[in-house]
Amino acid sequence: MPRALSIKRAIVPAGERAKYIERLKVRKAHYEKSNCKFWVFEELSLAGAFIEFTESSDPAVLTAAHVSSPEQVLDPARVYTELELS
Repeated sequence: MPRALSIKRAIVPAGERAKYIERLKVRKAHYEKSNCKFWVFEELSLAGAFIEFTESSDPAVLTAAHVSSPEQVLDPARVYTELELS
C-alpha cells in the first residue's frame, strides 16, 4: 500500500511563536504514538511561515490519528497517497 500524507500550512506571528512550538511538540508526540511521522518546516525567507507534514504507511491510520488529534484538524479525511511512478 502506498504511503499517505497530509499537509497543513500556518502563518504564526512572532509573539505567538513559542506557544505554537509547544503545540507542535504535543502534536508530534500524538502522531508518533499513533504510528505516524510528523515534520515541520519553516520558510527561510519568511519567518513564521510553517508547513507541517504528517505521514503514515496506511491512509486509515493517518485519518484516525487526525480524528483523535489534540488539536482540531479541519478535514481529517483530506489525505494524499503516494503515486507509483515506475
